Amino acid sequence: MTPFPIPPHDFPDYLTIRHIEYRVRESDMTYHQNIVEAGKAIAPYSESWDGIDAQSVARMRLQNRFHTGLDIARYTAKIMRRDMAAYDADPANYTQSLGCWHGFIGQQKLISIKKHFGTTKGRYLYLSGWMVAALRSEFGPLPDQSMHEKTSVSDLIEELYTFLKQADARELGMLFRDLDAAKAAGDAVNTHRLLHKIDEYETHVVPIIADIDAGFGNAEATYLLAKKFIEAGACCIQIENQVSDEKQCGHQDGKVTVPHEDFLAKIRAVRYAFLELGVDDGVIVARTDSLGAGLTKQIAFTREAGDLADQYNAFLDCDEVDAAALNHGDVLIARDGKLMRPKRLPSNLFQFRPGTGEDRCVMDCIASLQNGADLLWIETEKPHIGQIGGMVNRIREVVPNAKLVYNNSPSFNWTLNFRQQVYDAWVEAGKDVSAFDRAKLMSVDYDGTALADEADERIRTFQRDSAAQAGIFHHLITLPTYHTAALSTDNLAREYFGEQGMLGYVKNVQRAEIRQGIACVKHQNMSGSDIGDDHKEYFAGEAALKAGGAANTMNQFAA
Repeated sequence: MTPFPIPPHDFPDYLTIRHIEYRVRESDMTYHQNIVEAGKAIAPYSESWDGIDAQSVARMRLQNRFHTGLDIARYTAKIMRRDMAAYDADPANYTQSLGCWHGFIGQQKLISIKKHFGTTKGRYLYLSGWMVAALRSEFGPLPDQSMHEKTSVSDLIEELYTFLKQADARELGMLFRDLDAAKAAGDAVNTHRLLHKIDEYETHVVPIIADIDAGFGNAEATYLLAKKFIEAGACCIQIENQVSDEKQCGHQDGKVTVPHEDFLAKIRAVRYAFLELGVDDGVIVARTDSLGAGLTKQIAFTREAGDLADQYNAFLDCDEVDAAALNHGDVLIARDGKLMRPKRLPSNLFQFRPGTGEDRCVMDCIASLQNGADLLWIETEKPHIGQIGGMVNRIREVVPNAKLVYNNSPSFNWTLNFRQQVYDAWVEAGKDVSAFDRAKLMSVDYDGTALADEADERIRTFQRDSAAQAGIFHHLITLPTYHTAALSTDNLAREYFGEQGMLGYVKNVQRAEIRQGIACVKHQNMSGSDIGDDHKEYFAGEAALKAGGAANTMNQFAA
């Protein structure tokens, strides 16, 4: 039951047994068994621990299943590994996530998923370095260039899991209250049903895919930061092959990659961090930005012809030179017996040959999977199944079970891209497109046309289709809640500060919350007020001063 073996001679017997008992209690015990075990812990101190109730202890234990971030990382790593195996067996078992920039946003997402679908299976959280930079830095809004504080990312991981654990405590607390009411009413059927729900309770805690950018420094810096991520609860770390001090957003220009050995050292650093902390099945996502990166900061060190470094250097844009016609300060390499001058920019960066991005992506991915990565991320310039699948098929010729995490990015104009894809498909099929201007297909004038409807259908099925045809195991949207926060705030501001006044809030926010069953309409309950009332009763009994009495205006939402 322990996450890794504990040699008996290294610890006193009672510590080993206690550790095992805690793991059993958290994972396997029923509500009744927890009460029995709590009673055993209290019994030797019954005379001095007056007022400590075994049932209350059992409830608090069930409401706090994960004691540390490492407990979460070990638990969620197993979920990801099971999901990866399920996808290998059937691509219909792809997984999804949305990027969340605050613990409350992540919490509400998981509460909504459980409400609408009854389970969190296959749904994760994504933690975007872009959103941390833009929204969580003490410097204020920053571009996605690794300028934000390193630990702001691990702090957000911890915050997200704090909110998810609180969602567990809140929901279980409500089940316990319902159980008490059913027992008080003598309703045996409902009592049995609620006990079953408590024993089969599914946590809101799910895997987080956490963005470590390019590692925030050298391999040692990557290792130290990866440990912070894992200790906060991350079971999956995504790292990219850009230069740390020149890192750019994946959808902007000016990206610079590093030679494979530099990147593989960081992958190994992350793996060592997982293993050191006992998360032996932690997941590493190796991201390549080579498709849009035309520059490298350095020429790779080659040991022999054809090695990985030599293959990397083979993509450099070079001119053959005569040894008698060298310029002062030239950097030269030998290639196939010829003297070559790589094209170097005033920034001291070296240029790759145009049109080599896909070949470099394929090589990056194979090298990463052969050196410790578990999943791939290919940052593309458009969501095109044919392009993605073409690269994955080449990778799978070497690594048959290669699979991707894919960014369904808000940086893509999805409407325009897919309308243009349909337009091109119609042209190839010989269909009449004379009613459409390909460059202006975003126009509202084309809404409701057959072309627009076909494009929307392709967007609707993109995740399912690309999971089956392009090896995409996990689909995420990096920045959705950044955009939804802006959109909803704009809508509220327009109404509330305009002619609608208070009706702008009541009609479009509160009334919608009530009718859609949004949990946080009872915001006091969501913030933990009822949990606090339960604890007050545990601690003070009849003397407890509770917030949830008859005068609490949250009672207006009981219906």
